[in-house]
Amino acid sequence: MLEPPLSYQLSITRKSARRIPKGVIHVQASLNNTIVTVTDVWGRVVSWSSASTCRFKGTRKGTPLVAQTAAGNAIRAVVDQCMQRAEVMIKSPGRGRDAAL
Repeated sequence: MLEPPLSYQLSITRKSARRIPKGVIHVQASLNNTIVTVTDVWGRVVSWSSASTCRFKGTRKGTPLVAQTAAGNAIRAVVDQCMQRAEVMIKSPGRGRDAAL
């Protein structure tokens, strides 16, 4: 079995060690689902989560509790990369917009 080249292995370890001091948190809270995406200031996606990835199904995906859980999961990965400041952009009229904030 062939192993990936050494340069490929180094790129994987470097990506997790990337430090991001400032970012943007995008919250899209529709009536049926809530999607939270964390990007750096240039718009590259660092982490994301939604109600479906938190294993909620059906009508519960649009509730405020699920929005809070999805936001927590998306932000947890970014705190490990030393993000200290974030700007929040909220979109759509869903019930989970305030809970995600």
